Amino acid sequence: MLSLGVSALHSSLTVTVAARTLIPRSMEFFMLITNPKATRQPYPETLRRIMSVDKANESRQWLSRWSRLNAAATPLYELPDLAAQLGVAQILLKDESKRSILGSFKALGAPIALVRLILRTFPEQGFLPRDLLEGKHAGALADFTVISATDGNHGRALAAAAQSVGCQCNIVLHANVSVEREVAIAAYGAKIVRITGNYDESVEEAAALAAANDWIVVSDTSYDGYEVIPRDVMQGYGTIAAESVEALTAGEAGSAPFTHVFLQGGVGGLAAGITSYLWEYYGEQRPMFVMVEPKQADCLYQSAILGRAAKATGSVDSVMAGLACGETSPLAWRFLEGCVDFFMTIEDEAAVIAMGRLAKGSTRDIPLVAGESGVAGLAGLMQLCATKSALADLGINADSRILLINTEGATAPAVYAELLGETEASILQRQQAWLSAS
Repeated sequence: MLSLGVSALHSSLTVTVAARTLIPRSMEFFMLITNPKATRQPYPETLRRIMSVDKANESRQWLSRWSRLNAAATPLYELPDLAAQLGVAQILLKDESKRSILGSFKALGAPIALVRLILRTFPEQGFLPRDLLEGKHAGALADFTVISATDGNHGRALAAAAQSVGCQCNIVLHANVSVEREVAIAAYGAKIVRITGNYDESVEEAAALAAANDWIVVSDTSYDGYEVIPRDVMQGYGTIAAESVEALTAGEAGSAPFTHVFLQGGVGGLAAGITSYLWEYYGEQRPMFVMVEPKQADCLYQSAILGRAAKATGSVDSVMAGLACGETSPLAWRFLEGCVDFFMTIEDEAAVIAMGRLAKGSTRDIPLVAGESGVAGLAGLMQLCATKSALADLGINADSRILLINTEGATAPAVYAELLGETEASILQRQQAWLSAS
């Protein structure tokens, strides 16, 4: 199914841990470092005042009333054949492609941020969150306008939320956002602004347009003087962690039912929303967190090296479009710097291989549709297990239980089909056949 030759993936990259060379091998095409600031302390009160389990659960309750989200929790699949292949005890995959018709985890962030923004902006109106999401105050909000830059999924979720609420929405797209993703966003009534630059330049353009037109930016990345709305976006992602905990432990606190959590990079918002929840919930018994991002969009990796929110050193272009971000969110970094144990970068080809493995399925593993960005965590794990050079450092062994999050489905179906040589529909057919046979 994949036409990429393995030899094309090999490079002379050196795997490093804690800034020391491990074993330079031609078979290794990832970079890995430890985070010296990661601790096993209880969740700090300074962070709890910003994001907490209580606030995440409140956001989850509000979102449960939004008609564009599926009522049930997203599936948490066990993949025993993949676990056996990689030499670990268990692999669990939380499938956010099933969250809503929007096809990604972003459906949890943008709407809750928009609702909280409206409640803060119009406190005298006494709006109720459920009424806002049901469009009961559309008349009063007809002239209220929000704007955001996006790689695709956040903009689509914000446009859908704005359409439900009844306010105006403008979305700024950079040059590398596909026309397919643009059409998907515009379908929810958003006005599209195209620029020729990259993602970070689209963020700047959104801020400039907001200032010129008295609009409000609803972004999933923070910057100087802009943290409240990104906090709300990140808080919405806590739903993923909450559902995972409930599915595995029936809500009882104690040691985590998984030893490791592999997370996608980007600006760090998703990871901050999930790690903060699990860190507070499990405290010193939290699982080990591993951050994975594209080699050419390594802003979080560089942040770990420098000890502060930093910029990427590469071109930022990546097939993992949702992770093609050049600057770490400073707010997200405040959470990540104390709990992410390892940071790693991978090549684009590793993501495509991981997409193919999930799509194919096996006798005991359900075939899954996972987009380019959605498989980053699995791609990182597969590279580590293939080389075995750093597994001891991460404590990955035959007893390890790994949690992965598929953050998106085929949100750009044509791109997905081009990468895999197979359509989303074909894989869903195989999935249905697997379910029928189980």
